[in-house]
Amino acid sequence: MINPKLLRDDIDTVAKALKARKFQLDTAKITQLEQARKALQTKTQDLQALRNKQAKAIGHAKAKGEDITALLAAVNTLGDTLTEQEQALNTVQGELDVIYQAIPNILDKSVPIGTDESENIELRKWGTPKTFSFTPRDHISLGEQQHNMDFELAAKLSGARFVVLKQQLARLHRALIQFMLDTHITDHGYEEVYVPFLVKEDCYFGTGQLPKFADDFFSLKGNHDLHLISTAEVPLTNFARDHIFDEKDLPKRYVAHTPCFRSEAGSYGKDTKGMIRQHQFEKVELVHFVTPEQGHKTLELLTSHAEAILQKLELPYRVMLLCSGDTGFSATKTYDLEVWLPGQNAYREISSCSLMLDFQARRMKARYRNTTSGKPELLYTLNGSGLAVGRTLIAIIENYQDEQGNIQIPTVLQPYMGNQTIINQTNDS
Repeated sequence: MINPKLLRDDIDTVAKALKARKFQLDTAKITQLEQARKALQTKTQDLQALRNKQAKAIGHAKAKGEDITALLAAVNTLGDTLTEQEQALNTVQGELDVIYQAIPNILDKSVPIGTDESENIELRKWGTPKTFSFTPRDHISLGEQQHNMDFELAAKLSGARFVVLKQQLARLHRALIQFMLDTHITDHGYEEVYVPFLVKEDCYFGTGQLPKFADDFFSLKGNHDLHLISTAEVPLTNFARDHIFDEKDLPKRYVAHTPCFRSEAGSYGKDTKGMIRQHQFEKVELVHFVTPEQGHKTLELLTSHAEAILQKLELPYRVMLLCSGDTGFSATKTYDLEVWLPGQNAYREISSCSLMLDFQARRMKARYRNTTSGKPELLYTLNGSGLAVGRTLIAIIENYQDEQGNIQIPTVLQPYMGNQTIINQTNDS
């Protein structure tokens, strides 16, 4: 959540900032509720003070042996009034909480104004797309020719938007995961963790997916308050929930490999074929906890860590600064990495790296103890894909294909593949 103090002190400025997201803040409603909250809070505090004063009077009267019947009656009446005021205050505060929880993060000033992904800004490119002497095929055609990518079998098991990978493509998928983890741990200093794939609602609320995006993830049936994770960001970021770090222990860098489960609500008809957009996929996720002073610098660092994977794999890509209309609910600024897919003749997203400021931390009560002041303060959170494994597999299949449908194995992955250099479409041994 954004700081409620900003809404109380300068709501018009906040409303103006949120217009960049096409978000209409109901300033009149919020002002009305805040005025009511303030009046009820003052009255409640006055009643609480009066109750304490009367309780002391009863104590003194008892000590003197005086009759306290009238005093007790007055306290009981006051107690009933106080309860009514507290209930009214809770009701108003509840209405404000519902409104505040639906307000997205304020965008960084460097974020360009735009409606959708077509207005994102390209910052830089790395690598040159390969020129083929033949018409390159997409991963669906290549995978099916290899007999190692089976969408029909997956549909038989689970329905649409699932895949079964077999033999060497399954091994290459696994090799990518290990390669990504090793790189982030050894080269970039991340702490590897293994996390649950089922989480409580509090975790989704903490990262900003609830209440707004409840339709985007899968939940268990029955008497369970658990939901399948849409990304490892959810459990990893919630490590900090209700916790106070020592400033000397920051920054924290976590990496985890998990499956991710998404309903893809709102994306019907988009990328329905192949592995681009599935209900289940693997991802290596990076999460940082930092002090506010480290926030923007860390976003650049995090992005470079994700880029390093693509560079080691020698996959051409570009870095995009997302516009206001394409930046996620919890983020103040996001860079997307888009890898070149020759089978589609297009760049496609393979990683998003985002700075959240204290937006998630306020929801989670995630803090650190400032060394100078000695007081707890909200920390900053960041997250990014390092990378989405399935899309990386697609990029390798399409960029490393030959005319016969064989797949060359990138040099850095060969040690993870038993020093194998090629996946041959006629001989998968």
